[in-house]
Amino acid sequence: MWSKYLLVFASAMMVDIVPLPLPPAFTIMIFLQIYYKLDVWTVISVGVAGSILGRYILTLYIPKVAGKIFNPAKNEDVQYLGKKLKEKGWKSQLAILTYSLLPLPTTPLFIAGGMAKMKPFFIIPAFFVGKFISDAIAVIGGKYVAENAPSILEGAISWKSIAGITIGLLLIIALLFIDWRTLVQQKKFKINFKIWK
Repeated sequence: MWSKYLLVFASAMMVDIVPLPLPPAFTIMIFLQIYYKLDVWTVISVGVAGSILGRYILTLYIPKVAGKIFNPAKNEDVQYLGKKLKEKGWKSQLAILTYSLLPLPTTPLFIAGGMAKMKPFFIIPAFFVGKFISDAIAVIGGKYVAENAPSILEGAISWKSIAGITIGLLLIIALLFIDWRTLVQQKKFKINFKIWK
């Protein structure tokens, strides 16, 4: 039985290691919980732990990847944004918590944090609280829907999932192409497409 929970952990971790906005880890958690008839709260706990480990690993390797594919100016720009975020203290934690509660991909948050060379432990506590609450709602809701609907796959590709992936991609594009230093320091919106090495 524990091998099934290990599968939940590994699946959630793998989805959240990737620096692209994939379908959220809770979709895999819902599927495995229903398919194997696993305990909901154990699935949520194990799945969230896997997600957190995946995001932690993402923040560790993304600075190296960013350093190789983006020019120094873009990396300095995102690092400046991270520095400003750290200066906000509890307000930043509240923003991370709020963002984690929303049905938006958290990939851009961790890409930004990693590129900004922020310590993962600055992001993870608030992310954990938001992730646990939002995943618990999603998995319990998914279990309810599966038990009360003819097929869980009918809603797998919906306008909400497509919108979530689209918003995630747009946030990554905004992170990469907006000149954040100019925006914060001079209050001028500037786009820079020359970010690659």
